[in-house]
Amino acid sequence: PFLHVLAVSFSDKTAVIRGEVLLWPQSFKLSAYKAVFNNKGLMDSMWFTLILTVVYTVFSLIMTILCAYPLSYPGLKLKSPILLYILFTMYFSGGLIPSYLVVKGLHMVDSVWAMMIPGCLSVYNMIIMRSYFVNSIPDSLEEAAILDGSNPIQYLLKVVLPLSKPVIAVIALYYMVGHWNDFFNALIYINDKALLPLQTFLRNILVTNTVGNVSQTQNLNPEALQKKIYLAQTIKYSAIIVSTLPVLCIYPFVQKYFVKGVMIGAIKG
Repeated sequence: PFLHVLAVSFSDKTAVIRGEVLLWPQSFKLSAYKAVFNNKGLMDSMWFTLILTVVYTVFSLIMTILCAYPLSYPGLKLKSPILLYILFTMYFSGGLIPSYLVVKGLHMVDSVWAMMIPGCLSVYNMIIMRSYFVNSIPDSLEEAAILDGSNPIQYLLKVVLPLSKPVIAVIALYYMVGHWNDFFNALIYINDKALLPLQTFLRNILVTNTVGNVSQTQNLNPEALQKKIYLAQTIKYSAIIVSTLPVLCIYPFVQKYFVKGVMIGAIKG
């Protein structure tokens, strides 16, 4: 499927409409990519989503570490009830309407916080990180750190986190990909077009099958309108490729951590 999308994005729009493109571009063209990069709204949305994803990933990692580390501590009182309370939210939720009322009551509708605060902590990711802390960080390190005069925060920052690079890379990738591909929160909570993330903007292109405002197409002659519709077919695929590139570029750098971290969390969890 990815090769087909890539081939269509570089093919002539007429060949795409005729269904002549399978896995190899037909009549190689860059018109779809030119239209994508010339679409100011799409590019603004892409840069906005990139910045938002970075901030969200850092914020979520901090929240996950601050939740997983205490729950991995053997001497924590009421650890089991707290863990069960957190796990309950993994299987049961209040539903869409109560969630919207909470976000609206906190005055986060039409703000970036509506795309960051809800879901900033994934219980599944927290369990993976907690399992790593429990099974991969020996207790003797904490004893040595205490003898050297470290407090729990210094031990976390200077000992635990440097030894947890694999699981941090995995969880960061999970959060980044999840937020980069998320369109539902913006669809529910965001009305301001300037705050629409890339996937929601891309969804609008896929659903409407047009680029630009509908009013702009009403004054076009039939031939120009047909060309615009044909171009929209290839723009859909080129926009998908453009939105996928950041993840494809980042994954090779964290692949070794990804495999190691997932296996540790799966086998010893």
